Amino acid sequence: MGKDVEVAEHGHFSAKDYHDPPPTPLIDAVELTKWSFYRALIAEFIATLLFLYITVLTVIGYRSQTDQAHNGGDCEGVGILGIAWAFGGMIFILVYCTAGISGGHINPAVTFGLFLARKVSLIRAVMYMVAQCLGAICGVGLVKGFQKAYYMRSGGGANSLALGYSKGVGLGAEIIGTFVLVYTVFSATDPKRNARDSHVPVISLRNPPLSSFLFPLSFSATASCYEQQRQTICLPIGSNSTTTAQ
Repeated sequence: MGKDVEVAEHGHFSAKDYHDPPPTPLIDAVELTKWSFYRALIAEFIATLLFLYITVLTVIGYRSQTDQAHNGGDCEGVGILGIAWAFGGMIFILVYCTAGISGGHINPAVTFGLFLARKVSLIRAVMYMVAQCLGAICGVGLVKGFQKAYYMRSGGGANSLALGYSKGVGLGAEIIGTFVLVYTVFSATDPKRNARDSHVPVISLRNPPLSSFLFPLSFSATASCYEQQRQTICLPIGSNSTTTAQ
């Protein structure tokens, strides 16, 4: 971590080489009179709508292509890595587009964490989470409206525990994943990150859109292990065959 002060050779103390913004007021009613506040709500709504629309479509498309009951194959579809790219790519694009308007939260967990850190007011935090939830509902509603058969067949693309894992393990994974996400956001927006005495070698912590893009991909290797439960190995294109894993 960066130090608040720097000691010179002769014992003199220099000022901090970064600026810590003051805490945001808990309740800032003035925000309700500003157009920028409502523009930020619209940005969060649209971003969350697009995020859920694209990612849920990707998941149900993959499940339909690998559904053997409907002439699907184990080697069809984009795969777990493709799903991770869909999630990471959408977050990358949406955060890049909305960061200058609303901050690019696109997640109630991020908004709630920033509220606890006094970086957003209570009114903004509540309204952001309402806009995000409404956007998510509308995004999934569009998926169901356009692809109702696939949506119902795949259970709406909802996640489920892999075989051999308990609900406690699943809960722990969600807690750890959410912690890493919010921690990355705080690290990327920390005023100390550009200080002279700050040495963070990880590029993702210095670029919020890039960090949001890399975060889902970092877990793709773990998620791909679940594919081994199919006990099928996909051969390169052109082999026209599969072999059973031992």
